[in-house]
Amino acid sequence: MTVYSMTGYASVLAALPASAGSAPALALELRSVNGRFLDLSLKIPDELRALEPSLREIVSAGLRRGKVELRAALQREGDAGVPLPTPELLERLARADDLVRARLHDARPLSVQEVLQWARSGAAGEAAATAPFPSQAGASALEVAVLDAARRAAQALQEARAREGAKLASILLGRIAALRALAARAAPLVPEAITRQRERFLERWREALQAAGAAEAAPAVPESTAHDRALGEAAAYALRIDVAEELSRLDAHLDEIERLLHAGGELGKRLDFLIQELHREANTLGSKSASLALSAISVDMRVLVEQMREQVQNIE
Repeated sequence: MTVYSMTGYASVLAALPASAGSAPALALELRSVNGRFLDLSLKIPDELRALEPSLREIVSAGLRRGKVELRAALQREGDAGVPLPTPELLERLARADDLVRARLHDARPLSVQEVLQWARSGAAGEAAATAPFPSQAGASALEVAVLDAARRAAQALQEARAREGAKLASILLGRIAALRALAARAAPLVPEAITRQRERFLERWREALQAAGAAEAAPAVPESTAHDRALGEAAAYALRIDVAEELSRLDAHLDEIERLLHAGGELGKRLDFLIQELHREANTLGSKSASLALSAISVDMRVLVEQMREQVQNIE
């Protein structure tokens, strides 16, 4: 299966049947960003409001998560020009402006842009009044054209999300390989640290005996006793700094993430949980660090895990 990103964009410009009257074309856009759940919003003209349930069903059919916005606009033949307000409209707007400002003294006067918007909406209303919605046969043809455009846009959005998802999966697989390399470097550092610490215990034990004058005032402490004491201290130290379990769990989490990426489908929430587990293991590795080299590896691991978290936030 495919890994899908929650980020994508698609647009379709579709010709409408002649029965659509003054709107010969439909511009339809789909935008998608990341979100915890599927949140679909539609911004469509009133002429297409009856198709909203069908549009929702078409767009949401292949989606599971993400904030998706559908925008549709009917491109009319006169849309290219600036709408000119009629004297009657200007008179009505002037009276309305005077009435509002007489009651609300803080209200600002109408701007030119707002007057032009009223002119455009008034022209659209007059066109709708003089040219009513098409007949049943025409409405059916318009519905077919609009829903077909929605299906093409939804398919294009899925393809865009799939392309983005493939890039995210590739990035995550690269980070997994880097984490495995760091884990391989960390594994031999712990036995080396234990060996150095045991030798340090033996050396300090001898120094303590010499400082106390035990070598002259009392029989010499057998070498085996000092060695056993050093081994006991080293064993306790080894338990404190042992990260074999953390490395083993980290490797298991990486295996599961890799399996999910190859399997595809809806995996964003599971990946998010596994990233939290990776972060926990990397932090524990740093807290048990017995050398600067192991601390540096822990820091590098946390950087990689944080980079993975950023990418996983966009996966469906």
